[in-house]
Amino acid sequence: MEAYDISYLALVACFLLLAIPLLVSHYLKLGIIRETVVSASRMILQLIFVGFFLTVLFDLNNSIVNLLWLFVMILMATYATINDIGLDIKKLLLPTIFSFIVGNFLILLYFNTFVVNLENLFDARYLIPIFGMFLGNSLRGNLVSISNFYDTIRRNENRYLYSLSLGAKKSEAILPYARKSIKLALKPSIASMSTVGIVSLPGMMTGQIIAGSSPILAIKYQMAIMVGIYVSTVMTVTIGIFMTTRSSFDDYGILKEDIFKSTID
Repeated sequence: MEAYDISYLALVACFLLLAIPLLVSHYLKLGIIRETVVSASRMILQLIFVGFFLTVLFDLNNSIVNLLWLFVMILMATYATINDIGLDIKKLLLPTIFSFIVGNFLILLYFNTFVVNLENLFDARYLIPIFGMFLGNSLRGNLVSISNFYDTIRRNENRYLYSLSLGAKKSEAILPYARKSIKLALKPSIASMSTVGIVSLPGMMTGQIIAGSSPILAIKYQMAIMVGIYVSTVMTVTIGIFMTTRSSFDDYGILKEDIFKSTID
């Protein structure tokens, strides 16, 4: 059984629902009308592009091209992470790329080899969507963890410097801040795992059921994906914090002010 098609007219009817949040924003003066319209417009353009592009990738199904596209996705995720948290992209570019590669690509290879058991590990229909789920969640984790880590150290600079003055090494002084930031970033993933199935039906599981897969098969995939997302997020945010500290602190363990964009602009 195939999923019911959504006509273009029906899609227009779906977008008419956006009138509700726009009216709410107008009457309550939330100020999100422009933001909503811009975001919806960007979503439409990006998904149209991705839809056509993925059709070509799936038809071509070339391992080298697929891997190149994954690297483009990593670059975009890296830029989004560093730019959104107001840090200097030149100083943190390579460490963040490294964290995304190790935290997502290695887990993806393990997933495709031992969980899905693919003959072709770089099959575009599995490689790109699964990697996208891993990358999207670890991107959100990195946004939270790295932002919180550097903001907290900056706000508590005197306490941090006091730890260094007592003889603590940089790794020892930053550990409490890293620990708190990592835990904060992992809370959404932990909450998702604990409520999936009862409180919510995730997108992948819902999509497979609508596409005609049995609920049992959809459940098995969803369990595997949730574990993969959680592990990749843990690895990415942990590596991301500790790798970026190599270029964001000086030889004395003091945080460099020039890693913050606000000190340059």
